Amino acid sequence: MTNSTLRKPISSSSSASNAVQLENVVKSFGTTKALNGLTLTLEKGEIHALLGPNGAGKTTAIAIMTGLRKADLGSVSILGGDPGNNSIRLRIGLTPQESGFPDNLRVSEILRLVRSHFPAPMSNKDLFKRFSLESIYDKQAGSLSGGQQRALAVALSFAGNPDLVFLDEPTTGLDLETRQKIWEAILNYRQSGGTVVLTTHYLEEAEFLATKVAVVHQGKDLINGTLDHIRELIGISRVSFRGNLSESIEGANHVEFKNGRVIIMTYNSDQVVRSLVQRGVSFQGLQIRPANLEEAFIKLIGESDQK
Repeated sequence: MTNSTLRKPISSSSSASNAVQLENVVKSFGTTKALNGLTLTLEKGEIHALLGPNGAGKTTAIAIMTGLRKADLGSVSILGGDPGNNSIRLRIGLTPQESGFPDNLRVSEILRLVRSHFPAPMSNKDLFKRFSLESIYDKQAGSLSGGQQRALAVALSFAGNPDLVFLDEPTTGLDLETRQKIWEAILNYRQSGGTVVLTTHYLEEAEFLATKVAVVHQGKDLINGTLDHIRELIGISRVSFRGNLSESIEGANHVEFKNGRVIIMTYNSDQVVRSLVQRGVSFQGLQIRPANLEEAFIKLIGESDQK
């Protein structure tokens, strides 16, 4: 893929400013508080993954960022302005968690309709190339599979050639090949200077795409930073080996058995290994590495729930 038809890369001065700024945002639905003082700063030129369990407030946060809902309390700034302002909305793209299209409209007609709302949209040719939609160009929306409809919804969020794209669970239900194609398009978009805010339940997707991660839980931001920063703050390592373990090991915070391996989560891997040797535990294939995003995410949520 080439980036010739996307925006020019942002300058170093503009990259230091924020794409999204939420300050103490509160949003309730009846007696349920979806957001409870959410504060987020999301920089331009990054791929930000919003992670959290179901009900954490991620989708509500995106609805407020994109002007689809208004906060009860707090302040919201998108690209330096009000997300409800039409001049701001013309600069953003959105793939909602759920989307639908009129059954009788053809894909080409849907693309033409969406592109007509923007002053400098991406061409149909580039959209189809980036998102592999050539085979469905003349098909009616009602005849598309669920995966094809989802791929079309993601493509439409880029149709206006926006500065900022919000993707709420963008690759749910897609096959691996289509998912990887979308990942490639997202990475190319960011390389051209675009900013992405995405939610996903696929932690490997966040780990592959995201340059920054924000973990949201119970309507609040628990932590926000790079993957390495989050791992450093968590400070937890993964020790694994083939063998048996029938006794407690000093330094082990959590032990599980998976696929013939013993997996130990620990804040002190050196202590764990020393304890294994001192106790005469027989092991093979010893591996020690920092926690991955999924392990750090589970640890963060667990510590928050204990408070």
